[in-house]
Amino acid sequence: MQRAAALVRRGCCPRTPRPWGRCLSSAAAEAPAVLQVRPERSRRERILTLESMNPRVKAVEYAVRGPIVLKAGEIELELQKGIKKPFTEVIRANIGDAQAMGQQPITFLRQVMALCTYPNLLDSPSFPEDAKKRARRILQACGGNSLGSYSASQGVNCIREDVAAYITRRDGVPADPDNIYLTTGASDGITTILKILVSGGGKSRTGVMIPIPQYPLYSAVLSELGAVQVNYYLDEDNCWALNVQELRRAVREAKEHCDPKVLCIINPGNPTGQVQSRKCIEDVIRFAWEEKLFLLADEVYQDNVYSADCRFHSFKKVLSEMGPEFSSNVELASFHSTSKGYMGECGYRGGYMEVINLHPEIKGQLVKLLSVRLCPPVSGQAAMDIMVNPPVPGEESFEQFLKEKESVLSNLAKKAKLTEDLFNQVPGIRCNPLQGAMYAFPRIVLPPRAVEAAQAHNMAPDMFYCMKLLEETGVCVVPGSGFGQREGTYHFRMTILPPVEKLKTVLQRVKDFHIQFLGEFA
Repeated sequence: MQRAAALVRRGCCPRTPRPWGRCLSSAAAEAPAVLQVRPERSRRERILTLESMNPRVKAVEYAVRGPIVLKAGEIELELQKGIKKPFTEVIRANIGDAQAMGQQPITFLRQVMALCTYPNLLDSPSFPEDAKKRARRILQACGGNSLGSYSASQGVNCIREDVAAYITRRDGVPADPDNIYLTTGASDGITTILKILVSGGGKSRTGVMIPIPQYPLYSAVLSELGAVQVNYYLDEDNCWALNVQELRRAVREAKEHCDPKVLCIINPGNPTGQVQSRKCIEDVIRFAWEEKLFLLADEVYQDNVYSADCRFHSFKKVLSEMGPEFSSNVELASFHSTSKGYMGECGYRGGYMEVINLHPEIKGQLVKLLSVRLCPPVSGQAAMDIMVNPPVPGEESFEQFLKEKESVLSNLAKKAKLTEDLFNQVPGIRCNPLQGAMYAFPRIVLPPRAVEAAQAHNMAPDMFYCMKLLEETGVCVVPGSGFGQREGTYHFRMTILPPVEKLKTVLQRVKDFHIQFLGEFA
C-alpha cells in the first residue's frame, strides 16, 4: 500500500503525462520479485468425466433423437453451405412432430391461447365469444389473472375439473379431479410415477414390464432409475397383438432375478400402430390383478384410430366395467397429451395423468414429488384445457373446429393406408396395417453381406441401413433396434405425418433405395 501511495504522489497515474508503462518499468526495477512472471500452473483434472459421471445417465439411450438425427443435422448444415448431395433437403420422418411436418394448428386452440397470453385481445371483435369465455375462465383461475404465474403443483384447479369432465364424457364413468395431475407432456407423468414405483435392490429390485417394440422413453427412464427392464414381445405375425401368454412367460422368467411390479401398455401402439381390442384389455387387467402389478396405460394416441374394425377403449373404462373386485383394487395410471391426436401441439408440453386406486399416503408422496418441479408450464395446462373442453354444438366456433379436426384425422387415415400399401409393394419390405397412432414400423430384409458390413462399421444392421438411407436419399428414419425387436429381425420407424405429396416422395425414395441396397449387398 505504501509503495502504491508513493507512485501516486510521484504522478504515476492516468492524469499525468507520465505513462503507466514507464511507472511499471520503474516499479519493476525497484521490486523485481513482486512482478516476476510465475510459471503456469498445470491444469487441474476435471471433476466430471465420462468415468466419474452418473453411470445410470450414461446408460440412457433415446433412439428418436439419437445418432441418426445428429447426422441429419450435420447433412442439413452441409446443404446450407452449398455442398452437393443427391437430394436438396433432409426429410425428418423420425419423430411425431405434426406441425413441424406442416400440419396446421387448430384455430380455436390458438385463439384461446392468444387471448390467455395477451388479455388485451379480449376486447377485440376479431375473436369469437366462446374462445373469450374459455380464456377468461382460465385466467381467473391463475394467480394475478396471468398465465405467467405459478400454479398449484397438481395443476390449475379448473383445468383439472375440465379434464375430469372430459374423461367422464369419454368413458361414461365418473372421474374425480383430485385424481388428475397435470404434467409437462405425458412423458413427465410417466417418469414421475415410475420414480415412486421403483425400489429395492438385488432380486428385490423393481421390474417394469414394457412392450417390445417400445417407445424409447420407457427404457431410458428405467436405465436412469436403475430399474429392471422386463421385455414382453408383441406378436408381429398377428398385427402386433398383445398376447397374455407372452406376459406370463415374461413375468415368470423375471421373477428369477427381480420383483416385477409394473406393467406398461401403449395403446394405440408406438411404434407399432396396433389398437387393442376390449377383450385384450380385459385379459391384461385380469393378468395385472392376478400378478399384483401396477398398470401404466399410455393412451396419447387415443384419437388416432384409422381402421374401421378398431375402436379405442380406455383402460379406465374397461376396468370400471369389470366389477368391484377389479375396479376397486387394480392400481392404474393413464396418460394423455396435447402433442398427438389432431391437435399436434408438441411444443406446449401439455399433458395429464389420472391415477386411480392409489393409496392415500402415496397421493401425498406424489404431490410432494411434483412440488419439487413447482408446476407444469401453465401455457401447456391451458392448451390441455382447450383439448378437453373444445367447442360444442351451438357455439360459434363449433363448425370450424369440427371441420379442422375431421380434416386432420381423415388425412392421417389416408396416409396410413397409403404407407401400408406402398411399403407392401416393395420386395423385402413387409408392413402390418396401421390401425392407429402415426407411424409405420415395417420389417426389412437385410442380406447377410449387409449384416457383415454393419458389423465391420460397429453398427447394428438396421442402423447401418438407416444411415445409408439418410446419406443417399435425405430421408431420416429411426432404426428398429432403438425400439427393440426380436433377435434376427430388422425394422425402422417412420412417421406418416408429412403432407401427402411429400409422403409419396419419401415412400418412393425408400423403395428405390431398398431395391438398390438389396442389389448392392446380394
